[in-house]
Amino acid sequence: MNLRFVEAFYWVVSLKSVSRAAEKLFITQSAMSSRIAALEEELGVLLLDRRDKQFRLTVAGMRFFNHAQRLLELQREIKGEMGGADGAQRAVSLRIGAIESVLHSWLIDWVHSMRAGNPDFELELTVETTPVLVDQIHRGALDIAFAALPSVGERLRSRALPPMEMVFVGNTQVHRKRRYTLADLSEFDLLTFQRGSQPHVALMDVFRDAGVPLRHVHNISSISAMVQLVEGGFGVATLPLAAVLRLAERLPLKPLKCEARLPPLPVHASYRDDPTSTLAQGVVDAVLEYVGAGKPRRRSGRSETWS
Repeated sequence: MNLRFVEAFYWVVSLKSVSRAAEKLFITQSAMSSRIAALEEELGVLLLDRRDKQFRLTVAGMRFFNHAQRLLELQREIKGEMGGADGAQRAVSLRIGAIESVLHSWLIDWVHSMRAGNPDFELELTVETTPVLVDQIHRGALDIAFAALPSVGERLRSRALPPMEMVFVGNTQVHRKRRYTLADLSEFDLLTFQRGSQPHVALMDVFRDAGVPLRHVHNISSISAMVQLVEGGFGVATLPLAAVLRLAERLPLKPLKCEARLPPLPVHASYRDDPTSTLAQGVVDAVLEYVGAGKPRRRSGRSETWS
């Protein structure tokens, strides 16, 4: 039995789409269909119900899927035991998606670290909003997604990373006070992420709970755009502290000390089970170790908190 055909069937079922499975395995849709047809011919049964456009498995297909998963896991174990899966002997290729907060905080440094240990490391990076990343991991268009929400579904795995401390960010020349109240900040144009995102909702909740009315809140999906506005003297932004500390090394930005603390931004690493490889799981383990060891320092004392 050709295990490439078994792998093709596994991904068609997992992603519930021939075209998405073809994209996952970097082959054409016609080649994917041919592999499924060849497997059906060898087994002597139909695995996919092709009577309409809705994806369905036959009864035989449901039964064979469990066998397919075990066959691929056994193949992986044999390769590992016999030395055929030696990571040092093959290129590491990953399709990673991340929200901008992750990109500007620790992702670039992690990529350099990953490349140092894996010279043949190849990266396909997508920077998008959380809803888009969650959709892409569901469709199989990404191997790993770092987003503010976990991806939930059959054969999907998500692990929580350390949350990101969020702060109010101002211009070093414009914002000179040692400490700000929410009433002080409400006098400025406030810049945060897109409407309905966790940072936007958190910002609104902080001011509402304190009974402080907001004058102007601007929803901006790009950290780069927010940074340019603050750099130009327009308003105060809410950004991850780790990103601000990086950007402040070359730009006139600073975290503003405030009487209130913004809720941290949750970050989740999501990936799909793959019986042929433990690469995604291993990378997420490495990221957890890397980020856990590299979190930015917090100021002590409630009255001296950044946010």
